[in-house]
Amino acid sequence: MQICQFHQIKQVTKYLTRRPDTEAGKELRTLILTLTDVDEKTFTDALNAWHAKWGGYIEEKTVNSFVTGKQKWYYTHGRVRSAYRSIKSNLPYLFTYLKYPERNIPNTTNDLDGSFSALKKKLAAHHGLRRDRRYKVISQLLKNAR
Repeated sequence: MQICQFHQIKQVTKYLTRRPDTEAGKELRTLILTLTDVDEKTFTDALNAWHAKWGGYIEEKTVNSFVTGKQKWYYTHGRVRSAYRSIKSNLPYLFTYLKYPERNIPNTTNDLDGSFSALKKKLAAHHGLRRDRRYKVISQLLKNAR
């Protein structure tokens, strides 16, 4: 399975924004923007170096007892932590296209996204179809797309 590198970058951007406030966020954003230009080992080494530097920072917790009187904690830098964990959990699937070059796997799903938007436009012209007829239309459109 290949995770779309473009969508991984977008996921991290969702957590960090385009202009992160913290140094850790800025460095992680800079790192994720290199994803499409490097190989797996280079990226993994850089990610591990980032974690060695900022690991303690993203594990910091804040205790909040103002709202309910009970002590509750949360990660102080939760968005940076979430961005890192997203990359870390998807890392085994971000470079599949390099492991199997004979399969010509793309590193992004841009071609698929374009196909689906064209399919949606064609289906929009036939709104109100019953489920079974809608299935037949989609099947026919996909057969003709080959």
